[in-house]
Amino acid sequence: MTQFVWGYLSEYAEERADILDAVDTVFGSGKLVLGPSVREFENEFAAFHGVSHCVGVDNGTNAIVLGLRALGVGEGDEVVTVANTAAPTVVAIDAVGARPVFVDVDPDTYLMRVEDVAAVITDRTRCLLPVHLYGQCVEMEPLRRLAAEHGLPILEDCAQAHGARHHGRIAGSFGDVATFSFYPTKVLGAYGDGGATVTDSPDLDARLRRLRYYGMESVYHVVETPGYNSRLDEVQAEILRRKLTRLDGYLARRRAVAERYAEALADTGLVLPVTAEGNDHVYYVYVVRHPRRDEILAELKRHDIVLNISYPWPVHRQTGFAHLGYAEGSLPVTERLSGEIFSLPMYPSLTAGEQDKVIDALREVLAP
Repeated sequence: MTQFVWGYLSEYAEERADILDAVDTVFGSGKLVLGPSVREFENEFAAFHGVSHCVGVDNGTNAIVLGLRALGVGEGDEVVTVANTAAPTVVAIDAVGARPVFVDVDPDTYLMRVEDVAAVITDRTRCLLPVHLYGQCVEMEPLRRLAAEHGLPILEDCAQAHGARHHGRIAGSFGDVATFSFYPTKVLGAYGDGGATVTDSPDLDARLRRLRYYGMESVYHVVETPGYNSRLDEVQAEILRRKLTRLDGYLARRRAVAERYAEALADTGLVLPVTAEGNDHVYYVYVVRHPRRDEILAELKRHDIVLNISYPWPVHRQTGFAHLGYAEGSLPVTERLSGEIFSLPMYPSLTAGEQDKVIDALREVLAP
């Protein structure tokens, strides 16, 4: 059975010498927590995004938690986002005591329908949280105008959009705070958990640094609560530093894989990814649609190919979020997509032969 997932084993085979050298560099330095590798990665990652500050944290979910806390979001507040996302986006909102308020998504790009946001803003709304899903950006300029009109901050969830651009501007540079995950599956992935926040605000940067380190401003002196133990590991930071220099190459290879899929599957009846005007897509995942999704996946399994669904259950219809009170049909596009989408293998080290196996099987399964 061939279960295409993320390809980090083949990536490791290609980059093993450098990854192991990164580990040895950190272990040999004797500086294992918030040392030079974290500092240098923070500087380099901020510079990559054209912003002033980056704070490395332990994972992408806590990056959102700390970002919301730094923005002053807390108990009883509302955060506007989408249910067509990975659950951690919403778990983080819940973790600070706020209530997620969902808008539906565009049926072509699967991104937040910005034109629907104004209708759900109330006097309890404290933050707008767009998710740059699957590798491309939400339409940010009208969202920024709306945020300014209502005096609301924007937190960008960039976990799936490392290096994506919107009208030439990089994801993570639009909001008051942006958050990233470096989970191994990501476009820029570590070899374990990791995350970061970026911001242009020195005040937010200072608060984020306190929040990730127990609320301390100096050793053993807590100046605000709640504080967290949420530090990016030195080893992961050193690995990420090196992989950041290869990010443009990763993106080029992902786009080449996407182009090959588009050419080979154009006449199959699959709905292929649509790139929004002005976007440079990085194809974190290559999501396609078909109304016979489950039948197709079952047939592919008989061809010894197992594919992933990102995501089979919209957040608002999951048991753990039943208390939010969203009835079936409340987000119709999001709900329809969850029954039709599935992801084709997408990673830089995917070989032509591996991709051909998927393409040939899909063409056979979808043949009239």
